[in-house]
Amino acid sequence: MLRRLHHDQPESFEFTPANLAWAQGQIRKYPEGRQASAVIPLLWRAQEQEGWLTRPAIEYVADMLGMAYIRVLEVATFYFMFQLKPVGSVAHVQVCGTLSCMICGAEDLIGVCREKIAATPHTLSADGKFSWEEVECLGACANAPMVQIGKDYYEDLTAERFAWILDELAAGRVPTPGPQNGRFASEPLGGPTSLDGGERTEAHNGSVARALELGDTIKRIDGTEVPLLTPWVRDAKGEKPRSDRADGKPVTSRLGKVPAEKPAAAEAASAAAPAPAAAATPAEGTRPAALSAPRNGVADDLKRIKGIGPKLEQLCHSLGFYHFDQIAAWTEAEVAWVDQNLEGFKGRVTRDEWVAQAKLLAAGGETEFSRRVDKGDVY
Repeated sequence: MLRRLHHDQPESFEFTPANLAWAQGQIRKYPEGRQASAVIPLLWRAQEQEGWLTRPAIEYVADMLGMAYIRVLEVATFYFMFQLKPVGSVAHVQVCGTLSCMICGAEDLIGVCREKIAATPHTLSADGKFSWEEVECLGACANAPMVQIGKDYYEDLTAERFAWILDELAAGRVPTPGPQNGRFASEPLGGPTSLDGGERTEAHNGSVARALELGDTIKRIDGTEVPLLTPWVRDAKGEKPRSDRADGKPVTSRLGKVPAEKPAAAEAASAAAPAPAAAATPAEGTRPAALSAPRNGVADDLKRIKGIGPKLEQLCHSLGFYHFDQIAAWTEAEVAWVDQNLEGFKGRVTRDEWVAQAKLLAAGGETEFSRRVDKGDVY
């Protein structure tokens, strides 16, 4: 199928501040020189922010990753999960049309889409609120027929129930997702026949319960969500980033819902809990001993340490670190200092365990990564 960019494109694109921070955290998961590996997560977040993938967004992501525009366009046009045309402002409906769903009534659901949204897929409804498409198997065959709307599955549908769901969404409400015929999860229609643990106390299965807790599962991702984390990234104090809004306002969904506050008992317990012990090593640490030049004019190939690419090697040299034995001798406080002073690569020493690798290499040994470097498998 030929997939082209939409003829009508916005002038520009940029991530919201929170989404930009998230994207930068994604990039930092990959070794130097491998930033292009983050292309799919970044394109997906751009689509989650705008609803569809625009040409300015594709070029923006390409610039972030140092990739040619055509390479990112190839990714965007290859994967059908990327929407290359505008989608409904409220929701884009994906109707599963594969075998189980087709047998159980998917054609009736498609008929509802044609009647209430648009006669053809990937076409906006008259009010611009909805769009739809038929997709391949979404993996909920036991609950056929079903649709995906936003982040949720609506299963065990009839045409009437599906039409009601669209009406609710149009009115600004988010119907309870999951099975729509009273079934709890994907057990047989007549009830469980095995692993029956007695009477169930939960009102909803885990996926539905989480969706109801969030209350915003058709919302565009703009950075106000809870949580919006990159847990592998630490701030200057070594702490995980907060997911709160920077302006201090409560986190709300597009439908105006505010996450439930922590119960008073939990707040009291939290206040009564002893504060964690302060880290023995100050965040700023201690600067390791440095050299003004490599010994005998020849530096070790620091790129044999996993996590150090050409740019990081140059940065290490600029800080006076040229040899494996220098890195191998770093104390915990010195590691903390280096981690905080690798501009653009903060935290790499700890994350990739430079000291442990350097000790092996300084002693004349090798690591699995260094063997790959020596063989020419890593560039």
